[in-house]
Amino acid sequence: MDWDKLRIFHAVADAGSLTHAGDTLNLSQSAVSRQIRALEESLNATLFHRHARGLILTEQGELLFDATRAMSQRLEAAVARIRDSKEEVFGELRVTTTTGFGSLWLAPRLPKLYERYPDLKIDLMLEERVLDLPMREADVAIRMKEPSQADLVRKRLMSVNMRLYAMPGYLDAHGRPTRPEDLHEHRLICMNTTTAQVSAGASYVQELLTHDVKSLLTVNNYFGVLQAVLNGLGIGVLPDYVVHDFPDLERVLPASQSNEIPVFLAFPEELRHSKRVAAFRDFVTEEIFEFRRRSAT
Repeated sequence: MDWDKLRIFHAVADAGSLTHAGDTLNLSQSAVSRQIRALEESLNATLFHRHARGLILTEQGELLFDATRAMSQRLEAAVARIRDSKEEVFGELRVTTTTGFGSLWLAPRLPKLYERYPDLKIDLMLEERVLDLPMREADVAIRMKEPSQADLVRKRLMSVNMRLYAMPGYLDAHGRPTRPEDLHEHRLICMNTTTAQVSAGASYVQELLTHDVKSLLTVNNYFGVLQAVLNGLGIGVLPDYVVHDFPDLERVLPASQSNEIPVFLAFPEELRHSKRVAAFRDFVTEEIFEFRRRSAT
């Protein structure tokens, strides 16, 4: 099998376009097209359906793309391990976490990490879906529950609770609830219970909704919930860590909160000796320590 043709096929399948793949590979569209035709002839199979909107993989093309994707991930892992044999902390580190934690807690602290390691390149992937670390969909994950996948190094960072917050201006205008039943007179802002999220957060929202809330705004991540609360739209269900960076928020119904949500950092066993992973792990651990110290004061 011609490895160069497989590399070109992978780029085309990933881009869905001969032109875009050619730009990535620094090849002309005609050169890319010739290589794809030659690969299809050698396999005696059609790999792409051609139409006006671009290229779509055939069933045979999907099988080959699965194989080249796995090869690419293994090669990336090998390159990372080779680079990590050096003392310097540099290169790309793919970090995955939830949209809320990544945008509200992690991203604001990254300038400190870049000051320390200016040659580090962070690819921050924010989504609720749990990426497959052993398959190298990401290098490091910060998750709101203990990872269940095998062959992962894991470290518990802290715990989070979901609580109720609002802006003082909203509460001055609409009143401050003194009991959960008072939520009936307010707009509740929260994650939709059908959205992918930790079960403790969803359960807490379901409990609050039993109080016949008359007005509701649901968002698919906590960053959106926070923006709505900051703009005085109502009372929001938010993770407790946000109040340290947004001190104007006022807690509502202080006795009310979700069950404890553990926060874990995890990475594949094969990256145990990675300088980049160690630098990121130590940085996050230091920031968590400082966060806890500030929370206690």
